[in-house]
Amino acid sequence: MRQFIVLVLLLIAAPAWAQTIAPAPPAVDVRLYDIVQAASPERVESDIRTLAGFGTRSTLSDTVSTTRGIGAARRWIRAEFERISADCGGCLEVFEQRTLVPAGGRIPTDTWVVNVVAVQRGTDQPNRYVMMSGDIDSRPSDGSDGETDAPGANDNASGMAGAIEAARILTKYRFGKSIVYAGLSGEEQGLYGGQHLAAMADSLGWEIEAVLNNDMIGNTCGINGTCNNRSFRIFSEPVDATSSERAAQMRRFYGGEVDGPSRQLARYVHDLTTTYTPLMEPKMIYRLDRFGRGGHHRPFNDAGFPAVRLMETNEHYDRQHQDIRTVAGRFYGDTIDYVDFVYAARMTGINALTLAGLAWAPDPPSNVKIGGAVAPSTRLTWDASQSTDLAGYWVVWRDTTSPVWQHRRWVGTATDWTLDNVVIDNYLFGVEAVSTSGARSVVAYPGGLIR
Repeated sequence: MRQFIVLVLLLIAAPAWAQTIAPAPPAVDVRLYDIVQAASPERVESDIRTLAGFGTRSTLSDTVSTTRGIGAARRWIRAEFERISADCGGCLEVFEQRTLVPAGGRIPTDTWVVNVVAVQRGTDQPNRYVMMSGDIDSRPSDGSDGETDAPGANDNASGMAGAIEAARILTKYRFGKSIVYAGLSGEEQGLYGGQHLAAMADSLGWEIEAVLNNDMIGNTCGINGTCNNRSFRIFSEPVDATSSERAAQMRRFYGGEVDGPSRQLARYVHDLTTTYTPLMEPKMIYRLDRFGRGGHHRPFNDAGFPAVRLMETNEHYDRQHQDIRTVAGRFYGDTIDYVDFVYAARMTGINALTLAGLAWAPDPPSNVKIGGAVAPSTRLTWDASQSTDLAGYWVVWRDTTSPVWQHRRWVGTATDWTLDNVVIDNYLFGVEAVSTSGARSVVAYPGGLIR
């Protein structure tokens, strides 16, 4: 009896670090290896050729013809999504979002901007969404010209074809979260399609975890003469565009200047790529977009959603926003001749990989807080994930100068953890949730202090 009492007292007095923790789930989710390799260069090529074959897909082009213009293109895209849905027993909700944009700027007359959207509804948390978008529209030299040929083979038939192919791949699986495959219009006239879909998502209360905007994923040779079919860029803004002045003041004293939700999403894409397809080389670019330019992820950032732009590393500006012509022996125009279909398929696979990883993962921890000032150890607390397939959490940290998470500690289902002798001043910290299969959420960065 005496020994039993001593044992009970020892267990009661045991520190948090002495608690028994279940083993960590697998380091990788083996299903993701199949998904990242599933994109077909032949199917991607066929879709890009079809889209480029509409002559022009300018938002201002013909909407009645069955063979030319954006009307024909968007009807074909919708038919493809519906065909994919039929193959999976009606697993996609396909619809058009139509918004009348009044004349102004690059819109010479009142114009309907029409997005084509397909939603693969999640089984566990259907109101949590991950999205892949491509642009339907193309343009010649003049963004207000709806008549001149603008095949837009790379910009952006490649991204739109990628979204369609990702739907073909992922509708073979079931996910806890919902996946959105979006064809956005009006990008070349002012990011209208993205604005409209972001506003709709906000009004409906969609909990969007990630938007992957694919804008030009088919070119491998740049205007500087460099050719590379292995690398790609991930553009992301550093912090939430909707964050408050108070949050900016907090970052000045506590850090987090490069740890907003979109930057964490960029790190997630980087992590999954290097884990599941290491021959590809992701490059995180610490900018919202190219220098002084924009893309359809920005409206989602403006609405407070995590969103990044995925695109080729080597751009060729003679093949963007150009009338088809030859001047002094130099060719201009975005034609099918310069698209690398194998590369576009690889980029599609990386998108499908990321969407699946996120859609299978638990929701990220919420209300993450941190403490440890003038102390030898760092403590983190957080609210539990609401996913039914939760195995537990990884606490992660990195050097303040590192672009990626370098260290991790498995803590099981705990929601309060102290990293002994890891000094808070020298690192940045976060928490990610993981499923029983090994699918990991985006890292949640601390948003408050433990008092």
